[in-house]
Amino acid sequence: MPLPIEIHFKDVDLDPVSDAGGKVVVFVGDDGRLDAGARRVNRLMRKALARFIESDAFAKLSPGDVRSLAYPAGMTARAVLVVKLGKRPSVPEARKAGAQLAKLIGEDDLLVLAGTIGRADHIALGLALRAYDFDTHKTGVGKNIGKAVFMVSKPEEMAKSAKTMGAIAEGVFFTRDLTNEPANVLTTDDFAARLAAMQELGLDVEILDEPDLVKLGMRTLLSVGQGSDSPTKVVVMSWNGGKRGDAPFALVGKGVVFDTGGISLKQAAGMEAMTMDMGGAGVVAGVMRTLALRKAKANVVGLVGLVENMPSGSATRPGDVVKSMKGDTVEIINTDAEGRLVLADVMWYTQERFKPVGMINLATLTGAILVALGHENAGVFSNSDKLSADFIKAAEAEGEGAWRLPMSPAYDALLKSQTADMKNVGGRNAGSITAAQFLQRFVKEDVPWCHLDIAGVASVKSETALAPAGATGWGVMALNRLIADHYEG
Repeated sequence: MPLPIEIHFKDVDLDPVSDAGGKVVVFVGDDGRLDAGARRVNRLMRKALARFIESDAFAKLSPGDVRSLAYPAGMTARAVLVVKLGKRPSVPEARKAGAQLAKLIGEDDLLVLAGTIGRADHIALGLALRAYDFDTHKTGVGKNIGKAVFMVSKPEEMAKSAKTMGAIAEGVFFTRDLTNEPANVLTTDDFAARLAAMQELGLDVEILDEPDLVKLGMRTLLSVGQGSDSPTKVVVMSWNGGKRGDAPFALVGKGVVFDTGGISLKQAAGMEAMTMDMGGAGVVAGVMRTLALRKAKANVVGLVGLVENMPSGSATRPGDVVKSMKGDTVEIINTDAEGRLVLADVMWYTQERFKPVGMINLATLTGAILVALGHENAGVFSNSDKLSADFIKAAEAEGEGAWRLPMSPAYDALLKSQTADMKNVGGRNAGSITAAQFLQRFVKEDVPWCHLDIAGVASVKSETALAPAGATGWGVMALNRLIADHYEG
């Protein structure tokens, strides 16, 4: 999976500025000081760079912002891009700067005079992430692979770090590609095949088909897909990079490749966006790809339930009662609350088979989370203060918004059913919380667990700091950091 931009690191002592084509990038701190590379550019520009830095226009820039000085006198470059950034920026600031550069690169190569600026690898990651474009299904569009050369003080060291950044970028891109794909392309069969192909990276991949799921008793999962011609599947991905025999950390994703709502049919307006309802499974797949590419020293399993929710003569009806793999019965009040039915069985199977040290599930689960948090934060629900705090800290460090919401037994009353052990919805009030309460019933008491409702952050209609409109890949970076910080030997 090639990155959308070619990135190289070279020794800062080289001097390619004089005859550089394309665009030259310089970094300037709040104090306006110029490093050696910027001073060289300033001399060539006959001090025009210094005059800009002394202007109100520069003073108004925030850290990570970029301004273009076009056709600089004394240089062959088409433009000098001035980045306001200190010597040791935060990770989000560095990535923001890289993303801003990606928006200005056009068809030009970049010569990035990073010098001794810290986080050059994160600047490069931001550049790569924002250069992404999903144009697979556009005719007559050729991939323009740009090129950026970073001039740094320790190129070998930076290139090694950038290799890890490349693994992260590939995981994010894999998630974005999956989430952006239309449902006639990304069927459950195609999704499973793409995951199986990751065996080439060293992952163990196992596909459970419908006869296997029937034998296991995964009736809540199967009930979601029984109205569709696409077969329901569970894909198990295992990365065994840690100590042999150690219990793994587990990731579980909702993979509804298209969600009509089933018999509880959604309204037509906006239904086309339901191609992204497999976003949770997409994130799990992206994290597993990143772990394999960077050879993480951890044991991690990723399981996804792949299914399509369609109305037909064989579809589940509102009022039907199904038995979960755990043995609890569920009255299905609304077939459009299907994600929790997918997760319930896959989460229980994960715990029964792998006895994980912790488990996080991800799902584009509720519209209610959009009302509560908009597109800025994913909702975090947990039975563990430590795991939730560890995840939120990792998300904050990666610049990915996450906010913990409450859970308590008081909400369980909303899930009471007259005909079964529980019903699958609790009404309009506290909809995201009652969904989490439902899922918690399928979590064993000794398993630290987080539920991440990513309905607001998985795919957005306008660009974000690091992504164009569409799938964001939210969660890959945060989960990779969580695993690196807490579950890697």
